[in-house]
Amino acid sequence: MLKNYLKLSLKILGRRKFFTFVSLFGIGFTLMVLTLAAAMFDHIFSPYPPETRGDRTLSIYSIKLEGKDSESSGPGGYALYDRYMRDLPGVERMSILSMPATVLSYWRGARIQSLIKRTDADFFKILDFEFIEGGPYGEADVTEGRAVAVINQATRTKFFGTAPALGQSIEADGQTFKVVGVVPDVPIFRLMATGDIYVPVTTAKSDDYRQNIRGGFMAMFLLKDRSVVQSVQQEFKARLAKVELPPQFQKIHAIPETIFANLARVLMGDFESEDAGARLLAILLTWAVLFMVLPAVNLVNLNVSRSLERASEIGVRRAFGASARDLLLQFLFENIVISVVGGVLALIASVFMLGALNAADLIPYAHFSINLRIAAWGFVFAVVFGVISGAWPAWRLSRLRPIEALAGGAR
Repeated sequence: MLKNYLKLSLKILGRRKFFTFVSLFGIGFTLMVLTLAAAMFDHIFSPYPPETRGDRTLSIYSIKLEGKDSESSGPGGYALYDRYMRDLPGVERMSILSMPATVLSYWRGARIQSLIKRTDADFFKILDFEFIEGGPYGEADVTEGRAVAVINQATRTKFFGTAPALGQSIEADGQTFKVVGVVPDVPIFRLMATGDIYVPVTTAKSDDYRQNIRGGFMAMFLLKDRSVVQSVQQEFKARLAKVELPPQFQKIHAIPETIFANLARVLMGDFESEDAGARLLAILLTWAVLFMVLPAVNLVNLNVSRSLERASEIGVRRAFGASARDLLLQFLFENIVISVVGGVLALIASVFMLGALNAADLIPYAHFSINLRIAAWGFVFAVVFGVISGAWPAWRLSRLRPIEALAGGAR
């Protein structure tokens, strides 16, 4: 039966070419926008190197301090994690890392701007960097504050062109570092992993960072097992109650979560609810559905107006025993077919659009592409769009009585 539905659907598509073009254009454009959004979402939050252990990695981007007359939110301080959050039960490794900071270098007459990130040795044990040259700095380098650095490919090119960087020296923010490793570029939207120059946190020009509860630092926690997420979060909250806060503050809000949940809290300014990530996901899905509904309404009107020309066909089929259910499924299937065709065209257009976005280099180090996950999302969008835009016309056509249909009327 499905084979017959498919043959009939393709014949219907070729019957009115202008109508088909208008439908495919509207469907294709809508699904292209959704596919592009899905591609960006996938590349920001899905497990890509070096963030390959997302299933058991929690992190903290931001915290919130509250007082009677004061409020402060933003990255936590080194002291918060170093003094109070070491050796959490269920945590295999913890890394404290600085927010990326812009620094300037002057190299052979050129002014080079880079993002520097100060980390501990566990940073490279939690994240799965592929080293193009050399390797990471270790515990001894951090403990002794050695002036060593891991740089990305882009920084190697800026300083040394095509020559190897291992063992070379670079200057950044008035400090000189010896290059011990080179890693691939990490897109700027992967806040935990991104950076141009990675150096030991102990190479900071001042030790003042060790005293602050809030300001400049994030944390990552690699769990021993995914099953301990809730227990780790509960222990983290329990330890927050012991944090010695600045006198103007009485409360502190923070929780180690997934990258998406962290972003949700920052975007929504919600540091207290249990699951800000679920709320943001619900909002995004609602927007996606609403975005599909608006063009679907226009397509519904086109489908309804076109139904008049098929009234006699429906009447004949009803006269020969076709049930309303059979007609409903046929017309809905036809609409899903045209939506899937539009989805394929949208997928092809998305490949070119993402290529143009990559070439424009609007997002540093980003390289968007279409993979099986995104293609699957595109198929889901197409089917949903087909159902939304085809349900009412299909129901209306299937309800026509044989006599009315043979007379060419559709009420």
